[in-house]
Amino acid sequence: MCGISGYISNNKKISREDFIRTTNAMHHRGPDAEGFYENENQSVMLGHKRLSIIDLSPASNQPFFSSCGRYVIVYNGELYNYREIREQLQLQTRTTGDTEVILEAYVKAGVQSFALLNGMFAFIIYDIVEEKVIVCRDRVGIKPLFCYFDEERLAFASEIKALKGLPDFRKDIHYEIIPEFLHLGFISEPNTIFKQVSKFPAGCYAVFSVKDVNPGFVLPVERYWNLKDAIEPDVHRDFATTKKALKELLIDSVDKQLVSDVPVGSFLSGGIDSSLVTAIAASLKKDTIKTFSIGYDSKKYDESEYALKIAQHLKTEHHAFRLTEDEVEGILSDIITHYDEPFADASAYPTMIVSKLARKHVTVTLSGDGADELFLGYGMYNWASRLDNPVVQTFRKPVFWATQYANQKYKRGGLLLDYPSQAHIRSHIFSQEQYFHSEKDLKHLLLDETFEFDRINEPVTGIRRELSAKGKQSLWDVNYYLKDDLLVKVDRASMKYSLESRVPYLDHRVVEYAVNIDPNLRYHKGVSKYILKEILYDYLPREYFNRPKWGFAIPLPYWLKGRFSYLLDKYLNNVIINKYDILTNLYVQDLKNRFLAGEEYLYGRLWTIIILHWWLEENT
Repeated sequence: MCGISGYISNNKKISREDFIRTTNAMHHRGPDAEGFYENENQSVMLGHKRLSIIDLSPASNQPFFSSCGRYVIVYNGELYNYREIREQLQLQTRTTGDTEVILEAYVKAGVQSFALLNGMFAFIIYDIVEEKVIVCRDRVGIKPLFCYFDEERLAFASEIKALKGLPDFRKDIHYEIIPEFLHLGFISEPNTIFKQVSKFPAGCYAVFSVKDVNPGFVLPVERYWNLKDAIEPDVHRDFATTKKALKELLIDSVDKQLVSDVPVGSFLSGGIDSSLVTAIAASLKKDTIKTFSIGYDSKKYDESEYALKIAQHLKTEHHAFRLTEDEVEGILSDIITHYDEPFADASAYPTMIVSKLARKHVTVTLSGDGADELFLGYGMYNWASRLDNPVVQTFRKPVFWATQYANQKYKRGGLLLDYPSQAHIRSHIFSQEQYFHSEKDLKHLLLDETFEFDRINEPVTGIRRELSAKGKQSLWDVNYYLKDDLLVKVDRASMKYSLESRVPYLDHRVVEYAVNIDPNLRYHKGVSKYILKEILYDYLPREYFNRPKWGFAIPLPYWLKGRFSYLLDKYLNNVIINKYDILTNLYVQDLKNRFLAGEEYLYGRLWTIIILHWWLEENT
């Protein structure tokens, strides 16, 4: 796990010192070693900050050159099947690491080698002879890669903060994307908050000549993997056969992701997903696995007692931390400074804290991210089915109006019925399940009402099997929520403390198999993640999990009325609203007053506004 950077320009060179300085902005991603490369005419520079995980020797430091000397690579991530690829392609290697395998595989098989890679990665390869650059990112988007282009120069980095350090960085704000942030709580690929910065798309690569980087240049992105292409005409229906196959895939995924030359542990929230990963890891590791969890004073959010019970059953070395408001206060601004753009997922705070705790004991952790999206674990999937019902569609408007005179629970639930159109149903369901602003809300909140959400609601086409409403929502979550929120949250939170987080559920073989499991095995008779739970019960007692899941959430609505109420005053006042001239002041004040009067479900809407203004205050 590392931080990488690249700089390509024919006309606007920068000094080696400036390039090193920008790369060093990612020191937290790789404190163990660093390296830099520049070609003869300084039109190409590559930088690397290393967190040593596999082959700790200096021989695997980067930038790394191919054995023929023609190619050089900087790479961030882990390749879990590098030994198999080395054997399959009969590669002659000088090191025992995965970096060399990626590079030599490309030398031997070109861009076709990318389909062989099983892991999380983003890398840049430079062909010294032909002066070509090759860029690639993993299938699901586990590892980040950002691009900056201002007509004269193209730059890449693992985090935006490195790009911001470039001399004469253009920090034009992408105001047109702000409605999407208020709707989703994050900014989806390929956009960022900066007009000149984009997210390199997951499952894609680009090959281009250095001489082509001039005004009018467009990155020639090609896709080597698309999840919808993995959807088969028929599904896996037989329970016993499917359970066996899925279990074997999960065991093999965890086994591969335990490979490391440094200590490995596991996040353990006490829920289904992390418990299964931990249970499999504990069964495979010869030594005792270390586990890490967060607890709260609020019983509603606290799963620590369940995590402890599971850890005791699995005989792990368990480390628990109780999260207090004092701890959150100490890192409150990190969601602004460390995430680089507006990001409203407040579970970033406990994720940062548990990462800090884990880093004292291990360098690598396993996490349970991805299971909810693949195995229909969220409540929003039930809403997707309900709203697909023709009867509900017929009567949704009068039912919605009736709920607005009921208690908070029904009032909030009724908002899901008030969607603008079937075409935008996916993002609407998500926004309301996450307590954010609906399209209807935004028409009142925003001074400029000309936004549209067609791009994030593109219809699911070109697949070989008609998906259920749950399946369509699940696919949306993988393509948006998982990639641009959950994986971002964990990457930045863990790498802040130089901790690598691995995600066994997102082994592409598991992903491709899961989307082809009969939905009735993923959600069975009211039981979400049914087949995953049945595998879990092979390891842990069923009765441990007869309770709702909370994960690494925080009691934000209560804290916004208490310790952090000053944020409402500081970032929702008339002066700051008028300063940025984006939102309608009266509507914001009404939201705030309704929240303080008891409509607690409005906290998410207020939080996005706080984050937006806070970010603008720090960055403009």
